[in-house]
Amino acid sequence: MAETSQDTLSGVGPRLRSLRTDRQFTLAEVSEQTGISVSTLSRLESGGRRPTLELLMPLARTYRVSIDELVGAPPTGDPRVHMRPIRRHGATIIPLTEKAGGIRAYKYILPARKHGENPEPRTHEGYEWLYVLSGSLRLLLGTQELILQPGEAAEFDTTLPHWMGAATDGGTEFLALFGPQGEKAHLRARPVAKLPG
Repeated sequence: MAETSQDTLSGVGPRLRSLRTDRQFTLAEVSEQTGISVSTLSRLESGGRRPTLELLMPLARTYRVSIDELVGAPPTGDPRVHMRPIRRHGATIIPLTEKAGGIRAYKYILPARKHGENPEPRTHEGYEWLYVLSGSLRLLLGTQELILQPGEAAEFDTTLPHWMGAATDGGTEFLALFGPQGEKAHLRARPVAKLPG
């Protein structure tokens, strides 16, 4: 059964009393540090007074804890992303986001370049932004061929034929953001103008 907000608030008093006694503070000392009267503090600890944000903030500062700890908020969960790498055409692709839809982030690890490699540019709906972490990245974009070095980024409309591969014998690593159809990867993003003929 889910805990109600009333259940959560009823646990605040015992936590306040426990924090105060653990730190060996008297009610008078806490009152002096927080500006909250001794009688209000006593009623908060006994459950006779409903805690408000205005009362909890100075108490959290005095006890050096977060408000979430004072009210016993449930943990927000593990923020780490545990995604399985994808292996495709010799590349390792690691998803960095779990949510479906919206902008998706990936880390690409490309093997060393293959001499005589025959690139096959592709197109699809959307928008892409990439940032090179290590090695050199060969980017074919329409009629352009670019070599990107670590610290360089590129952004483009994916309806333009494009292909990426390592430009060095040591392979390359880069981050990629893919926007859904029609969505730009960041505010300054703009399509690359198609070159004449």
